[in-house]
Amino acid sequence: MDSTTLILFVLGAGLLIAGAELLVRGAARLAAAVGVTPLVIGLTVVAFGTSAPELAVTTQAALAGKSDIALGNVVGSNIANILLILGISAAVVPLIVSHQLVRLDVPLMIGVSVLVFLMALNGTIGVWDGGVLLTGVVAYTFLLVRHSRRQTRAERIREALEKARLEELTGEVVPNTFSAARSVGLVMAGLVILILGGRWMVSGAVEIARVFGVSELVIGLTVVAAGTSLPEVATSVMASIRGHRDMAVGNLVGSNLYNLLLILGIAAVVTPGGVQVPPAALHFDLPVMIAVAVACLPIFFATHRISRWEGLLFVGYYVAYTAYLILQASRHDSLGAFSGVMGFFVIPLTVVAMAAVVVRGLHEQRRARESGAPPWSH
Repeated sequence: MDSTTLILFVLGAGLLIAGAELLVRGAARLAAAVGVTPLVIGLTVVAFGTSAPELAVTTQAALAGKSDIALGNVVGSNIANILLILGISAAVVPLIVSHQLVRLDVPLMIGVSVLVFLMALNGTIGVWDGGVLLTGVVAYTFLLVRHSRRQTRAERIREALEKARLEELTGEVVPNTFSAARSVGLVMAGLVILILGGRWMVSGAVEIARVFGVSELVIGLTVVAAGTSLPEVATSVMASIRGHRDMAVGNLVGSNLYNLLLILGIAAVVTPGGVQVPPAALHFDLPVMIAVAVACLPIFFATHRISRWEGLLFVGYYVAYTAYLILQASRHDSLGAFSGVMGFFVIPLTVVAMAAVVVRGLHEQRRARESGAPPWSH
């Protein structure tokens, strides 16, 4: 492997970030005129914008016949979004979870993850499957916008005050009046840069996989997935630091939904014969993606917040997941011992700890209802 491959890979990752930044700025300015809420913007515009690198990489990989990278990038990004990025964001600042996320978006994320797994059981996510997923993303976006427009005037006033406070903290103001042509230009420029960056990154990833003897699925699940998730890292961490915590969590949940519905749907439609599903992804990575999505619901529902220690726990699990992939790919002798420790000690202890969190959270809810105070008002 020559230095050109590494240079192209790094430049590709840089272009992905720059393209996503342009796309998010242009799309956010257009969305501001529609009058939707910050949470909905996080679930739609920001989520789509930060998922644009996954769209570019997955589409390029699918068209090049690299289904392992296409699928691995989507699945790996969804796992990284929750375990790594949500974990880092919560470790920086404990996050507050919106009731809408608990009632609607997280259950949808779980349901769509299970749906994709069922579609993959025959070894291929075909054209018709892709059509179903694309129909789902249209319905989901319509539902979010409709729900936002039905919000009360009081909610809109509260969110306007939050927006003003965020603008004061960041020093960045998104104007209510702007040039629509300029915003569309930003969106188009972002898409062009993303496509170019995605092509370079896929080429570099394939070469890296060939030289080191690592499967393209593992490369897609780790290196490419982490690289295309960088916009989510920047957006969610900065949003949590600036106090816009709804957008931090909404960005990640929405990004996961768009990854599965839109990006995987497009890849299945444009790829001749559909996206092939490797046995390793079917037996391990897709179930891990479902398990990660399911793990969010009890934590979110019980306490409507993610504490620092829960964030660090998520990050620890992402490190363990990546270590398992590397050990498995290299056929390392310690793989059996590592799996045993995780299966017989770490995971059971985590389940017990999460159960305690849920019980405590439900107890807090009951006490708050009895006292007449809103839970988690602090």
